[in-house]
Amino acid sequence: MKSLILGGVRSGKSRYAAELARAQGLPVTLIATAKILDEEMAARIETHRSSRPPDWLVVEEPIRLAAALIAHSSPARMMIVECLTLWLTNLLCGEDSQALARESALLLDVFPRLSGPCVLVSNEVSFGIIPVNALARRFADEAGTLHQQLAALCDYVVLMAAGLPLTVKPPVAPPYGQAGVP
Repeated sequence: MKSLILGGVRSGKSRYAAELARAQGLPVTLIATAKILDEEMAARIETHRSSRPPDWLVVEEPIRLAAALIAHSSPARMMIVECLTLWLTNLLCGEDSQALARESALLLDVFPRLSGPCVLVSNEVSFGIIPVNALARRFADEAGTLHQQLAALCDYVVLMAAGLPLTVKPPVAPPYGQAGVP
């Protein structure tokens, strides 16, 4: 099953992704896309590290997400990508002006062919006002486009609000094999 979890900051996305992983009952590979750029981001990352189970395999990959997914996909493992909007930021703010187009195309090509379950976590940024600067507008546009493309490829899409999962695209079968769960 391929899933996309969207929501605002502190909406419960990471907690919900962990619940989906527990419901699956498989070992977990977390692909972390964050870069530590300042003390506040370091603190956020440490909060996530301390809350995740110690047996999760963590792969840090801020740019080459599709390659990391290919390398770690397995029917015997659950993958969680945390998070797409940080990955987009890395691509938009990097020195390679072609990276966003190239890496996004690779992700969209690889994602449907992954051999095991995968949960993508991303911030929904389209509920606010239109940003005043060009980079922020481009970021919102790129995130919205990517979310639409990935949602079309996913079996299950959830929007988190106030810690509650709101099903946007229900799966044909119950999520991860348990009725009423996660």
